[in-house]
Amino acid sequence: QVQLVESGGGLVQAGGSLRLSCAASGRTLNIYSMGWFRQPPGKEREFVACINWNGASTSYADSVKGRFTISRDHVKNTVNLQVNSLKPEDTAVYYCAKSRLYGCTNSRAIGNYDYWGQGTQVTVSS
Repeated sequence: QVQLVESGGGLVQAGGSLRLSCAASGRTLNIYSMGWFRQPPGKEREFVACINWNGASTSYADSVKGRFTISRDHVKNTVNLQVNSLKPEDTAVYYCAKSRLYGCTNSRAIGNYDYWGQGTQVTVSS
């Protein structure tokens, strides 16, 4: 069993930054890729970023490339998402998730993730 807990969300003005963190407990995540997803108000959950098992490979949604950076700390068993140059359209609940896979191939498919956190709200004001 894996428990994932996100933190770091909040209210920020457009152009601002936040650092989202996902702490894992219950089992090591070091051999699995990890992802971040988000769900804007009234919309479906969408892929944001993925990092492979050893942190050597990452993948991003086109809408966040160059602004968001995913990283992981194997010692602390955490996955982070640095979000910069925020826009109002980035407003969403952000979720971290554990993949069933080692890499980020097919990382956009929600069905490839088997454990999810409860989410953290990010609100960007214009």
